[in-house]
Amino acid sequence: MTAMRVIAAAGLRAPSVTLLATSDEEVGSATSRALIESLAKESAAVLVFEPALPGGGLKTARKGVGEFTISATGVSSHAGGQPEAGASAIVEIARQVIDLQGHADQSRGLTINVGVINGGTRSNVVAEQARAAVDVRVTTLEDAARIERTLRALTPHDPRVSLSVIGGINRPPMERSAGVERLFRIAQSVAKEMEGVLTEGSTGGASDGNFSAALGVPTLDGLGALGDGPHAIHEHVTIKDLAPRVALAAGLIARLGDT
Repeated sequence: MTAMRVIAAAGLRAPSVTLLATSDEEVGSATSRALIESLAKESAAVLVFEPALPGGGLKTARKGVGEFTISATGVSSHAGGQPEAGASAIVEIARQVIDLQGHADQSRGLTINVGVINGGTRSNVVAEQARAAVDVRVTTLEDAARIERTLRALTPHDPRVSLSVIGGINRPPMERSAGVERLFRIAQSVAKEMEGVLTEGSTGGASDGNFSAALGVPTLDGLGALGDGPHAIHEHVTIKDLAPRVALAAGLIARLGDT
């Protein structure tokens, strides 16, 4: 909003701008996604005011995110008296977790993290139920589709155990397309006129910009405040960097009005 006031005060020409503020991004944007995508389709470019990368760099690529829950149902029995009569859901989940690691590929930015496992009732009972919560991060739409197919096709090691998988890729990756690069080059030229150096980079976190980028709408992220400690107790922004950041946004928006 301040950047738009700067543009008006300077007598510069600005494009028509829609400001969208959402409140559920950190929990998956379940209620705002449709609105985000609808407005993005009506726009020539999307500028995302998420925090900058360390040093002030813009985000021209982000990983996509998937959340899955794998549930196993086995056969309970007495662990001491009749262990052979049981089929452990916990053992099955453990085997699936090990298998999943083989599908990760750090060189491509494809990560799979099993962050939560629970199941069973007591140590002397062969567990009938177990679950694993899985976080998946991908850098391309191709990998997103592939890993989702892999998870949907999981089969049990023990035929007496059944598996079910719920969830999916809930945020597609933001890929560095030609449109993204074009927006960054414009922002870079604005920074140069301000006698600054603007860098770019990717991040494993996701934002609502992932949705617009996946639709093919040129998207530039990380135009927000500089600071440190995202999601940590020391999370903060640096006040001295706010004015230069506003100037960068104003210059970028005004430049887009000329194109």
